[in-house]
Amino acid sequence: MDQIGQFLPIIAVFVVMYFFMIRPQQKKIKQEKEFEAALKVGDKIITKSGFHGKIAELSETSMVIETMSGKLKIERSAISPELTAALNKTTK
Repeated sequence: MDQIGQFLPIIAVFVVMYFFMIRPQQKKIKQEKEFEAALKVGDKIITKSGFHGKIAELSETSMVIETMSGKLKIERSAISPELTAALNKTTK
């Protein structure tokens, strides 16, 4: 019984780390994957580097977006879900 009492604080630290650090990160990653999967041609997006554009073509891992200066091929992971949601919220 005394040995369990010694490990209880360490176990508590791991539980706290899981709920405050690991679990929220996993949830965010899941939301980003769902956002990337929901993208379709014609959607207006903003990349993490600040490019504004409209999706012209989609593939498994990348896409082509139309910007004011031409077309760019980018990775799906380069799109910012937060900025894109804010853009679409203000334009509707």
